[in-house]
Amino acid sequence: MTPFTAIKNIPKALLDTLTSLGFTRMTEIQKRTVNPILEDKDILAQSKTGSGKTLAFGIPSVMRTDLSKNRPQILIITPTRELAEQVAVELRKTAVYKPNLKILTLYGGMPLRTQAASLEKGAHMLIGTPGRLLDHLAKGTLELHGIQTLILDEADKMLDMGFHDAIIKIGSRLPKNRQTLLFSATFPEKIEKLAATLLKHPLIIKADTVQEDTKIDEAVYETSDKFKTLTALIQSYQPRSLLIFCNTKADVVSLAERLHQKGHSVIELHGDLDQKERNEAVLAFSNGSKKILVATDVASRGLDIQGIELVINYDLPWDREVYTHRIGRTGRADATGIALSLYGPDDSAKCAYITSQARTASMKELRVDAAFKMVSEYDTLCINGGKKTKLRAGDILGTLCKEIGIDHKMIGKINITDNRSYVALHHTVADKVFKALKKVKIKKKKYTAWILGR
Repeated sequence: MTPFTAIKNIPKALLDTLTSLGFTRMTEIQKRTVNPILEDKDILAQSKTGSGKTLAFGIPSVMRTDLSKNRPQILIITPTRELAEQVAVELRKTAVYKPNLKILTLYGGMPLRTQAASLEKGAHMLIGTPGRLLDHLAKGTLELHGIQTLILDEADKMLDMGFHDAIIKIGSRLPKNRQTLLFSATFPEKIEKLAATLLKHPLIIKADTVQEDTKIDEAVYETSDKFKTLTALIQSYQPRSLLIFCNTKADVVSLAERLHQKGHSVIELHGDLDQKERNEAVLAFSNGSKKILVATDVASRGLDIQGIELVINYDLPWDREVYTHRIGRTGRADATGIALSLYGPDDSAKCAYITSQARTASMKELRVDAAFKMVSEYDTLCINGGKKTKLRAGDILGTLCKEIGIDHKMIGKINITDNRSYVALHHTVADKVFKALKKVKIKKKKYTAWILGR
């Protein structure tokens, strides 16, 4: 594999940052796109989910951003809020060697007025969904004349969601001499048409387009009682983390409740939740305080959580592309994973595309431990302060260990957002910390705290 030192004129500070993040060698898509992007070429790239494409466009975007110009220079369009936030987190980590680089997310579920105020203060990089970007353009709160590079991430998903006209309209408001990068997991005809409209003589790159057979073990189970089968699969496979897909919001809510009643640590994710609730659901799942995430296809893209051992399609997805993206939530990077799909006696034709590539498994092969439950040892403590109040993970850790007397081994992941901080705490100390923070200050300031889900 190729080291990051092969990137032309890459600053040593950026190399050090990548090393600190655990990146030492480029993935195939990174190796084939980063230097051409730096050479200002338009790119039409196909790469499977989890292949490292965010860094593929993120590294050159960060390198080329001119901090002396306090205006948007890079515009990244994503299909969902979750993916927009995921990309922003990744790029902020990459850009720490440029501490004044400002990355702003623009998506629905958040106040338009608040975003407009942030835009007025200036930003170098914008990451947004098509609908919200059009809202700002209509209100006159977004200026795009300084955009040098337009990036379309998960372009096939955006077209599936009906955003073709919105993308074209946004593109028409950008400088004609801009660079355009289009990344897609698949290359259907509609992607080629979009590329013909927006890109100029693009370099076409196909890398890591097929999910490696050895990385994800795919199996299907025929059943007349899906919940009974699901329970047996959980008690047999006994994963540390489980992502379950349903086709509708109502089914997500119903299944999550049934699993909760069975004693499992579960949280739900669907489009009826507001953005804060969606973010917190993903966070609780990723930090291990919830073991099972039941979701609609809002989680099939943009959910980059390491260590998801098992994905189960409780409801069969509508088509092959959706199936590919669902199972791609496991077996990410160098990890392996398992993807299981349930179908009824009348669903054989509907799931033919799955059975053609997955093995048919039998319930008789399972070794079920009826006492097993997916229960987390952690709770998530929420604190009403974050980056905007200059709260850092070290400040929280210091207060919990030194002031409250918590062993650092009882503290899990700490996530800091603009206005809130989230701390995974072992359940034996969560209440102690919650009560102590009613009196104890962090950095000489009193913060309100609560435990997520209570």
